[in-house]
Amino acid sequence: MPVSETPCLSLSIQRLAASGTNRYVIWVINAPYPSGYVLHDCVWPDTLTQAWQAWQEMFSLRGLPQVPHVSSVPPATSPPASTPEPNALPYGARLMQNLGVNLWQWLFDGPVEASINRSQGMAFGLGTPLRLRLEIRDPELIALPWEIMQSQMGRSVISIASDQILFSRTTSEVESLPALRMEQSLKVLLVLGQGIDTASNHSENVGAGAASPQPATLNLEQEAAALEEILTNHEVSDTGGQQTVAVRSQVDTLIQPTPAQLIEHLETGKYNIFFYAGHGVPAPDGGLLLLGPGNALNGTELAQVLTRCRVTLAVFNACWGAQPDHTNDQPIPRSSLAEVLIHHGVPAVLGMRDSITDQEALSFIRSFAQALRKSEPIDRAVALARQHLLMLYKFNQPAWTLPVLYMHPQFDGRLIHTEGGIQFGQDIKEDKGNNTMLPPEGFPSDIRPRIPMASLRLSGLPPKAWPIRDGVIRVGSQGDNDLVLPEAGVSRYHAKIFYRDASDQPDNQPAYILQDVSRYGTFILGSNGWRRIHQQEVSLRSGVQLKFGNPNGQALEFLIERPTSEENHI
Repeated sequence: MPVSETPCLSLSIQRLAASGTNRYVIWVINAPYPSGYVLHDCVWPDTLTQAWQAWQEMFSLRGLPQVPHVSSVPPATSPPASTPEPNALPYGARLMQNLGVNLWQWLFDGPVEASINRSQGMAFGLGTPLRLRLEIRDPELIALPWEIMQSQMGRSVISIASDQILFSRTTSEVESLPALRMEQSLKVLLVLGQGIDTASNHSENVGAGAASPQPATLNLEQEAAALEEILTNHEVSDTGGQQTVAVRSQVDTLIQPTPAQLIEHLETGKYNIFFYAGHGVPAPDGGLLLLGPGNALNGTELAQVLTRCRVTLAVFNACWGAQPDHTNDQPIPRSSLAEVLIHHGVPAVLGMRDSITDQEALSFIRSFAQALRKSEPIDRAVALARQHLLMLYKFNQPAWTLPVLYMHPQFDGRLIHTEGGIQFGQDIKEDKGNNTMLPPEGFPSDIRPRIPMASLRLSGLPPKAWPIRDGVIRVGSQGDNDLVLPEAGVSRYHAKIFYRDASDQPDNQPAYILQDVSRYGTFILGSNGWRRIHQQEVSLRSGVQLKFGNPNGQALEFLIERPTSEENHI
């Protein structure tokens, strides 16, 4: 289980191209217990396609991409008009819940159902929600509103049940997270871009049910003033309506900057939140943000500067931020703005699945910002803000379904840390006051825990060895790692080997753990050949051989120096 206090279950969906167009495999790629890593082969049913078609006819603000295999399914028909029963749900709410239940039943079926049930039980026992992440590797399924899933009619929707589940999307095609600064305040760069794409005559202010969008100017100044007021207020309301002291915040605003001006501000390195409000259009490299007349910045360019400047959260009030681009009516894999940013190493990205009106956006931002200022994790803050939208617009309006959160698989969602420090993926554990600490330097050495000495060795002439000092070594291509491997396939921060105390085990054997956090994985030599470890932890035995990132690279041997009987005696 990761060091993070919150158990995490990650699922992946991928189409089995070799076995037909409607067969998929769903598997657990991260689980809080060893036997939770399961796989389920399933078929996409016609009933789910029909539910999605009916949902689009009611809620699509403009033509969303059709779900795959739709040509083989007769079009959905609306039920005949009739006198509604007393207390019956509106038609829109019934459509919303019907699609949500169908998506849940398809995704959490067979062994996957058992995995989520046990994971939720473990989280419940720890008194914490389960962090659930969904990776959609088939780009044709990205358009579906997975955030509306619910197990049964009347049950909590997965993306708003923040006391039980913290839901987000993710992708495993990522660069490893660098060391992240854990700030004690919110530092926001608010960028107000172009409000209208005059070439396409389309505005962001398209409301539900609008058949032919008309040009309109985004009220960006109102949005900026509202956000700045929320973030710079010294107090925020809690759920009971009382005022509580919030974390400090700072907002700097740029109105229709040039790309050079935007990059210059980001390169000051003082921001942990990037917020963009304006127009955006899809494109293969993460879309285009239209900063102003004649000025645009693509997603890949933005990703590089956000990563370099160590921005933790990027928020986009721009249509299609969470949707892929299309060519010949086919979605392009990993082309959405959110996926491109996560791929390059931005820890968290919040985009919109479709157009959102100004009033809806302001309502969401106000609630989201207040939750962040109360030091809530990002995924919980999104859930609370989504609850607020649902309360305002109800199930028969799509507003609460529009925000889509992507989170890096190594990121635990914490933006604010009241005690400072540095976060590396999920390595930092909150100090709850009962952590065991090593005695400071100068204390007698015989009361310090004895960590068995270990090392990584590379055979050759002359042989090389890297000792694992104080029970931990970090491996990667970045220069600040303990072992720097500037080779193809090695991520900047690739893996960590650390000692985990095993004094409570019957055999009292030293326990060294490999934690892979890389893009391409680590290879371990076993009795059946080389085995790939990716985004997980495994125990290491002395003498095992490892290859980092490349199965054809040089092998390093991990060795534990066995202590003498005298060293064993305390």
